[in-house]
Amino acid sequence: MLTLFHKGGPVMYFLLVCSLAALTVIIERSIFWFRERRSRDQALVDKILELAEQDDYIEAARIGSGSKDYVARILICGIVHRNFSLTSALQMAAAVEIKRMKCYMNVLDTMVTVSPLLGIFGTVTGIIRSFEAMGIVGAQNPVAVSGGIAEALITTATGLMIAIPSVAFLNYFSSRIEGALHEIETYSTSLEIVHEKNKVANGLAR
Repeated sequence: MLTLFHKGGPVMYFLLVCSLAALTVIIERSIFWFRERRSRDQALVDKILELAEQDDYIEAARIGSGSKDYVARILICGIVHRNFSLTSALQMAAAVEIKRMKCYMNVLDTMVTVSPLLGIFGTVTGIIRSFEAMGIVGAQNPVAVSGGIAEALITTATGLMIAIPSVAFLNYFSSRIEGALHEIETYSTSLEIVHEKNKVANGLAR
């Protein structure tokens, strides 16, 4: 493996940095989503909406206080600030949660794009090396030419080896974000509807 690394030329050092950056983000985001999945508490979210429908916002805020469920945290933020602007509070809390979920995704996206490009760059430099060697020693000495060809192939393969799993994980994490966003929108809209119903009911009661 070390021999192949050296045969790949200087570009391999840049590809090594890309691979380490991609691997770090993949591990960190995998741990993040594992924790988020374990922290989900659907029963609590349903209970908060049930109490909100009963106009018992104080109890809803109490049971949801300190929850690790991101949907519950957003709903509680909206409930706490309902007398000022429920919608704005929900949007603000949702933006905070989505920002957490998108953390480091731009790094992984960059590695997906840069790694194959670096591989192609290594291919070009390797071919240039081969032609330079051919110009010096001629085609009669294939050993001198093969070094540049090896460099070209190794960097291309390495770039693809980094990009392919990276794009798979990027798509997976993006799908998790899209799913979370759908949940947030669904439950936030439910709370807004419940709140409007309560306002109408309280107005009629007066």
